[in-house]
Amino acid sequence: MLNEAKNFIQTYYEETGRSEQELEARLIEVEQQILTQGSYEQTLDELSYGAKMAWRNSNKCIGRLFWQSLHVLDKRDLHTEESIFEALLAHIEYATNNGRIRPTITVFSAHDIRIWNHQLIRYAGYETENGIIGDPDSVKFTRVCENLGWRGNNGPFDVLPLIIQLKDNPPKLFEIPKTSVLEVPIRHPEFNWFADLGLKWYAVPMISSMKLEVGGITYVAAPFNGWYMGTEIGARNLADDNRYNMLPTIAESMGLNTRSNASLWKDRALVELNAAVLYSYKEDGVSIVDHHTAAQQFKRFEANEIEAGRDVTGNWSWLIPPLSPATTHIFHKPYPNEKKTPNYFYQKDPY
Repeated sequence: MLNEAKNFIQTYYEETGRSEQELEARLIEVEQQILTQGSYEQTLDELSYGAKMAWRNSNKCIGRLFWQSLHVLDKRDLHTEESIFEALLAHIEYATNNGRIRPTITVFSAHDIRIWNHQLIRYAGYETENGIIGDPDSVKFTRVCENLGWRGNNGPFDVLPLIIQLKDNPPKLFEIPKTSVLEVPIRHPEFNWFADLGLKWYAVPMISSMKLEVGGITYVAAPFNGWYMGTEIGARNLADDNRYNMLPTIAESMGLNTRSNASLWKDRALVELNAAVLYSYKEDGVSIVDHHTAAQQFKRFEANEIEAGRDVTGNWSWLIPPLSPATTHIFHKPYPNEKKTPNYFYQKDPY
């Protein structure tokens, strides 16, 4: 911890233009805290900058150009399930911002708090005799919620409750008020029948299952969000055959020949689904970015990093968009997938 703390503090003080004297004094303070208490308390400025650096170092994220705009909400003083739930609702409201989405992270105490959800807003998945209703990716967690007493409506877009656990206490379940969840009904700019499919998606992707590591301290409850890139919804969530699997339905509604791969029915349906997602979010005034613009923004991020004397790391298989990747510069470049800290890391499900 001491080494990681020193490396982080040094980087933070250098990048923010602090004096050598301030750096030395802070390093002595941090070392004394670690040696006497086994850990140290990060200042709000350190935590805020560390969370931003973690976004900058996120190899799988194409949206890193905006790392400095992350809003950091410090909730390390909360130690009851109810107060944590209220803070999560506040995060949802602040981040959603009536559709003008603000990149946000809420950081809770580094000890003994877990949010069981993968994302703060996520749709349920129900196993039935006639197949899965809702999101197949949520079937296991939906069952966990039901075992804790939750009952959904068995619909395709039921918002799951939040599950919060403190220490070794039994987990507590909280329903998210409908008024807190902004959703976008998906329609198409040209196909009137598209609205009849009844598709929708939530406005803000708020990851709550990853841990934030800053300067040797691990925050296991630190939900964060940016805004959607359209393909996350249109080429994955609604399109993957192990998710909502909408391509066959859309292709048939378009009158395409789905019996032959050579008709490229999947590609044509995929493009129209993505066009519908982008159109719907923009019509409703909800922040979203198309994959071509996102790739151009990532190119600017690369230039900024090189100018700042930093290497650009990346996970190529995640950075390329799942629709027309070869039309972006990212497809044609290698990136070293070196892990840097601060960063966000996966952690085991608590259930």
